[in-house]
Amino acid sequence: MEKLPTGSKILDKLLDGGYETDIITTIYGPSGSGKTNLCILCATNTARLGKKVIYIDTENNFSVERFKQICSSINLDHLKTINNMAFFRPNSFEEQKKTFEKLKETINNKVGLVIVDSIAMLYRLEMGKTEEVYEVNNELANQLSCLKEIASKKGIPVLITNQVYADFEEKDKINMVGGDLLRYASKCLIELQLTPAGNRRAIIKMHRSIESEKEIIFKIVEGGIIGTKEGRGFKLF
Repeated sequence: MEKLPTGSKILDKLLDGGYETDIITTIYGPSGSGKTNLCILCATNTARLGKKVIYIDTENNFSVERFKQICSSINLDHLKTINNMAFFRPNSFEEQKKTFEKLKETINNKVGLVIVDSIAMLYRLEMGKTEEVYEVNNELANQLSCLKEIASKKGIPVLITNQVYADFEEKDKINMVGGDLLRYASKCLIELQLTPAGNRRAIIKMHRSIESEKEIIFKIVEGGIIGTKEGRGFKLF
């Protein structure tokens, strides 16, 4: 099965080669756990290979300085590399819907990756403005269907980040925003956690060909991420 390298050797090892190209992969975890870093790593690697990257940034999380650091670590010209990236910043749930619909109609084989960072931000804002919960959830399902169609019919991997919230009844349990809607739409779920030592843990929670609970521990550094002594010690590049 064709896979897209993640931009990190330790992540490629975890995923047996990278992100699968015909599915939605969802990376979820608390703030500061490294979700956007993993997006920028994969975007940089895909763009340097000459493929276009569609980057939908709903939280304004993309950092040009971080992008420059990662490019510099592998001797890439960040200006040439970013020319292979197209950015969208929807400001409402309705704009997010229109962005996905437009992509489904216009996307072509020059595109190597679609990133949505994050799928939850505008959804949560919309939920806070209305009592029509069913309608908002139905719209999220439609938006995910657009992304799923891009992945499955075009063979273009879709990488989504998602926020989490704590379970009031089980304090140690973490839930994804959007719950089952995201679980059903995604064929790969990766949970990120913050460790007591200040590192990050990535755990495969669902995958169609890799065992669940397989994990790595990594550290965010200037050039990307590296494995730690707690993990397997694989280096980024």
